[in-house]
Amino acid sequence: MPTTAPASFNPDLIDTGPPPIPEAQGWARAYDGRFGPLIDLSQAVPGSPPPQALLDKLAEAAADPAATRYGGITGDSGLRETYAAEISRVYGASFAPGEIAVTSGCNQAYVVTMMALARAGDNVLLPTPWYFNHEMTLTMLGVEARPLPCAPEAGFVPDAATADALIDDRTRAIVLVTPNNPTGAVYPPETIAAFAALCARRGIWLVLDETYRDFLPATVAKPHEVFATSGWQDSVIGLYSFSKAYAVPGWRLGAITAGDAALAQISKVLDCVQISPVRAGQTAITWGIDGIRDWRERNRAEINDRAALFRQAMAPLNDWRVLSAGAYFAYVAHPFEGTPAADVVRRLVEERGVLALPGPYFGPGQENHLRIAIANVAAERIGLLGDRLKGFSI
Repeated sequence: MPTTAPASFNPDLIDTGPPPIPEAQGWARAYDGRFGPLIDLSQAVPGSPPPQALLDKLAEAAADPAATRYGGITGDSGLRETYAAEISRVYGASFAPGEIAVTSGCNQAYVVTMMALARAGDNVLLPTPWYFNHEMTLTMLGVEARPLPCAPEAGFVPDAATADALIDDRTRAIVLVTPNNPTGAVYPPETIAAFAALCARRGIWLVLDETYRDFLPATVAKPHEVFATSGWQDSVIGLYSFSKAYAVPGWRLGAITAGDAALAQISKVLDCVQISPVRAGQTAITWGIDGIRDWRERNRAEINDRAALFRQAMAPLNDWRVLSAGAYFAYVAHPFEGTPAADVVRRLVEERGVLALPGPYFGPGQENHLRIAIANVAAERIGLLGDRLKGFSI
């Protein structure tokens, strides 16, 4: 009987690593509870649900037969108009609804943007440590994720001159995430401006992922000035997520801000991968942008307070060094030189009930580091960290 070879998969997809968070969360099953409840610092998820009024708006919208029909490829006009008005307020610049596309989460916003900008054999610069889904997306598309190293002593803020030296004729974009995942670093406006100028000069795109924009300290007047400059539409694309600020990650809603030419290409991809975003959630968020603004401001303050509590809890532990910390994330150097970060994380959760993520999930050269997700943990559990880490050894 003749034999046949098994069907094969896309080699670029095979070369893409598996989603890392489930692996780390699996290690937590070995914890026996001896130190009390698990402190899960592995994933950036809102720690509490949104206000009931927002959930009521979702139920009301879902009951409307109109929500069962297809919507616009780039989202419903109501949300695009309201979000355009919102970011006009945030950045002090004017945006048109036609410069907005609503997506099924910010990860999708990133995927469709990369598909529009680069093809197999091209490269995109990612500051390291990087957000692992950004690297995974590029790898499965056959696009090189070119590391742009960020030094701990610089607060993990990337340098435009270093990036300039890494650009070649196959470079299509530089991606910046600010406030940053995984480090929590907030990039100064002048850094973002320098990268925008670099990309405009070199004829490539600056893709600015501002998923955590709403958690900047209240003292920050605006995140940056890039969208207030003329011509940004030709070289800058903004990405955003409604998941964190509105505490609705399960609704899968994000947004792209871009000029007409970029959105025309991105829309082709959106028509193939989403047709239209879930409409009931769009309706609820359209109301929620203004409807829960006070709640969002209180939530911003509470999460920034948690970041301060984290720094306080870690301060006495001189052998554990907090290299960078923001409202949602902190990046920490563990004290066990030469021990793989995954071994540190596994032992830490098994023996002390604290789950973080190992640095190598976020790119090369990260073995001495752990990422801590702060925002989803109640303040009283953050306060327990010092006791859990005290005396821990390998």
